Amino acid sequence: MSPQPQDPISPLAAFAGFIGIFGIFLYFTGWVYRWAYFGFFELEVTTLNLPTESFLLVPIQVILGDLEKIFQALLVAIITILLIHLNLWLVQIPKLSNQPTGKKASLYLLVDKVHKSFPLRLLRRLTNLFPDPFRRELIIVAWILAALFQLAQWHGTADAFRDAVDSTSTQPMVTLVSPSDKLTLGRNLDDLITDPSLKGSRIIGDVKQFEAIRGRETNNTSQNRVWRLLIENGNWVYLFPAMPRDTKPDQHPPLLAVNTGDGRVQLLILSRPKRNP
Repeated sequence: MSPQPQDPISPLAAFAGFIGIFGIFLYFTGWVYRWAYFGFFELEVTTLNLPTESFLLVPIQVILGDLEKIFQALLVAIITILLIHLNLWLVQIPKLSNQPTGKKASLYLLVDKVHKSFPLRLLRRLTNLFPDPFRRELIIVAWILAALFQLAQWHGTADAFRDAVDSTSTQPMVTLVSPSDKLTLGRNLDDLITDPSLKGSRIIGDVKQFEAIRGRETNNTSQNRVWRLLIENGNWVYLFPAMPRDTKPDQHPPLLAVNTGDGRVQLLILSRPKRNP
């Protein structure tokens, strides 16, 4: 009996499959971007109650934000395509119908020597565990995910540093007003010079980090000190003092996480640990 011909995949099913894969790539890119962005401020993206659909919109900013980002995305796409073709060529043994002669013979010997090298033989043995169609798709998807990860991580870190510097920040300036018995940091509105009473307060962690902020809670443009809002999430408000223009890329501002609810924790100071040179 002759094998029954398989029904061709309908265009609608193929389009639905493409949309599903495209949505996965969008979500992956958006998650990595926000992971890198908030990680710059020592804030885990998993602690934020961000809506799922927002991760699908972030890649539009990452890839199509401006002409420079579009050019970078096209460059990454071209490099990724070349790497995919190279990887597919490396895991396949070249097949020639006729024995080449002349200059082609030396090229064939070189290619044959490369393919018979131990790393490539090991790579082919590992990839041969999968069927050929699945192996090709696995290589393609792996390179696409790697490219999207690098692109999103780079843009996330770069945008976070841009927002951390006062002169380039796109984050709004913020003013937080709180009852004096609810917040140990801050200034009294009736007397900005006098520190609020710290009677009854408790502290855990780095006292120097607390003292470095206390007394500097208000904006002072002459000293390049402007407080900005990073994000408001639930009962938490995240604030940071923007850094001056000459800040080095490896420097990070401290992040204040203020609880505006009635919980016990009223204030946290998140800061990247200092490393000895």
